[in-house]
This record gives sequence, C-alpha cells and structure tokens, in this order.
Amino acid sequence: MCFKTGPPGNAGVELEWLVLDRTQPRLPVAPERLDAALASLPARDGRLPSGTVLTREPGGQLELSTPCAPGPLACVTTATADLALVRQALDHHGLHLAGYGLDPFRDPPRVLEHPRYAAMEAYLDRIGPWGRMMMRATAAVQLNLDAGTENGGLDGYRARWQLVHRLGPLLVAAFANSPLWQGRPTGWRSTRQAVWERLDPSRTRPPQSLPPDADPRDTWTRFALDAGLLCLRREAPADWTSPPGHTFASWLDGSVTERPPTRADLDYHLSTLFPPVRARGWLELRMIDAQPGDGWLVPALVTTVLLDDLAAAEAAWTATEPLCPATSPFPPGSMWSRAARLGASSPELAKAAMACFEAADAALARAGAPAPLRAAVTAFAERYTARGRCPADDLLDDLSAAGRPTHPEGLPR
Repeated sequence: MCFKTGPPGNAGVELEWLVLDRTQPRLPVAPERLDAALASLPARDGRLPSGTVLTREPGGQLELSTPCAPGPLACVTTATADLALVRQALDHHGLHLAGYGLDPFRDPPRVLEHPRYAAMEAYLDRIGPWGRMMMRATAAVQLNLDAGTENGGLDGYRARWQLVHRLGPLLVAAFANSPLWQGRPTGWRSTRQAVWERLDPSRTRPPQSLPPDADPRDTWTRFALDAGLLCLRREAPADWTSPPGHTFASWLDGSVTERPPTRADLDYHLSTLFPPVRARGWLELRMIDAQPGDGWLVPALVTTVLLDDLAAAEAAWTATEPLCPATSPFPPGSMWSRAARLGASSPELAKAAMACFEAADAALARAGAPAPLRAAVTAFAERYTARGRCPADDLLDDLSAAGRPTHPEGLPR
C-alpha cells in the first residue's frame, strides 16, 4: 500500500507555518491565545470549508492539509481559500502566519503532550539537539503526489520515485529559507534540511537503493525495517519511550521482549519515518522550506507539473542528469548537503533549476493555468534562481542591513 499505483494526476499540499505575535515576533505565543483565535474559524469535524484539515505541530506550528484534488490548480485553489480564513482569524487576535523553514529568533518549547511526542523527544535526545529543533521550530511546504502506474514509462512509480529524488536537492536549493537560528546565521541556506540530515539518518536520509535500479518497494521495505524504533505504544498512563538500540526488524526478530509487534505497530512505525520523500500510498515530498507569504504556490505548482506533465518530466530528467553520478540515477547525499548549504548559489543546482522552471512554465501553459500563477513562477525564477539566490538570501540581507553579525556561527554541536 505504500506504493499504491494508478494514473498520476491528483495533488495535495500540507502547509506548515510558525505562529508569531504581529508586533512582538520574538516573543512566544501562548497556546491559549492561539486556541482563542482558532475557535472563531468556521470548521466542522476538524475541517475548514474547502475541506482542509487544520492541525498543530509540537512547537505550536500550524499545519493546513488539503484534501486530495484533481491536479495542482484545484489543490492551490482549495489551500488558498482556507488559508485566507485562518489568516483572518489570527489577524483579529494580533497573530500572523510566518513562512520560515526554521524559526529565526525563538527556541519554542514543546506544547503538545501526546505520548508520541514525548517518546520522539526522548529517542532523538539520544542523538543530539536536532530532534528538538525539528519538532519545535521547523516548518515546510509538503506536497503529495500519486505514486504512478505499474508501467515502465515516466508515469510509472519506478521512474517517478527516481525523478522526485533527482529533483529533491534542486528543490532544497531553490526554495531554501532557513539561514538563521536564534538570530544568527548558521552557514546554511536551509538549516532545516541540515537539521533533518543529522537528527536520525536511519529515518531521515533518502533510502539507499541497492542496486541503483532496485524496485522502490524493496528499497522502502529495507529502509522501514532498518529504521530505529522511535516509540513503543502502551496503554495509558504508561509512556511510549522505546527501548534503546532497536529497529523494527529487531523487534520482529524478538529482541524486544515486552511484546511482539502487530500490524498496527508496523503502520504506526511507518508514520515515524521522515525521509525527504515518504511513501504513503502516494509520494509525500518533505524537503521544501516554508515560504514567505503566498510563496508556497510556486513550489506547489512547479513540482506537481514537473512530475505529472510527461514532457516536463522528460525535461526535468535531463536537467537533473548532471546532479547524479554515472553509476546511479539518484543524486548522492553530498548533493543534498550542498543544496542545503549553498542554495541556488551552487551553479550546477541553479542551472538545473532554471531548466526545470522553464519546463514547468510550458507545462502550466498547456494546463491552462491562470496568468497570475504563471507570472508568480516566472517572477520567482527571475528574482532568485536566475541570480543565484534563494529566499534565505533576503533574510541574510535584512540581518546585514540591521547591523547585526552575518558571519556563520555554525549549527549546535
């Protein structure tokens, strides 16, 4: 079911946002204040009028998840309508949604007390500070696209799995928007991506395909079995902290003596895997930093048409060829790291991105996309990618103009 196949064409978007005080953005926002703002929304059964589900992340971030829609245009229409309602409700309470990949100034506390998050925090604390940063202070634009068909063409699930990974570093670089932590530059354009790489490689790095042309289902199975056991669900009031040093495979083998795993445990374990592309019956793309304002429209439109329009997919395949070694159709881990550190100032990533933007524009024209949406894609490419820049550079420029230090402080050790 992780690679449920069928003709591609559906799309969904999950928009994560930091919630800030409009006049004092460096201060924490009390959960009760956010509760009051959200209570005024016209939601029914947890869904907004266009069907979007509104949830919260451990650090108080808001996530809007659209229903499955027939293509990118319907998807962004749904998200735009419900996002406007949320913004209006927050505005009445002096709050606003901030599009940063990582909170640039605050280090928010964890505000959700579900045993999942307590167990996740305990597990990731064994590795370093990255888990707390990820849970409490990061935000992304996540895209959901069909896995593809069973055939061997560019609309097949094998080719789409490869193409989405080839596009991954390019998307990290083009839309990098998290260069600051606690008010200082980190030396990374996408610190969020750097944090994800470090917090637990067994569950956050791209699954390794061995051999390179392996069936994605085999690759995903191996990845899931070898990922560390993040939590072990128990009856309340017991916590879910997992015994250290175990994977799901070792649990299956009987090394965890508390109880044997069930099918429900496997389903839950799959929900704790966080690579850049997650197989959930569809492909969930998780590598794009949150964008300022309505900037999320650009990665949503560009990525969807590059996967679903066959001519654009072929152009994207060609454009990303230089990012991959001769022995593999996938970019190496070093390319993901390079994208996170340099953003679009990396010449090879910027060149590939520009070719993909051009292919996406042609595909949007074929799809009859409204002129304002196409103009947004073109404007982004001209303002950023063509100039070797990404949104992170705007934040660094603002910091420099304010007379604050711009030398890299580095990530926490």
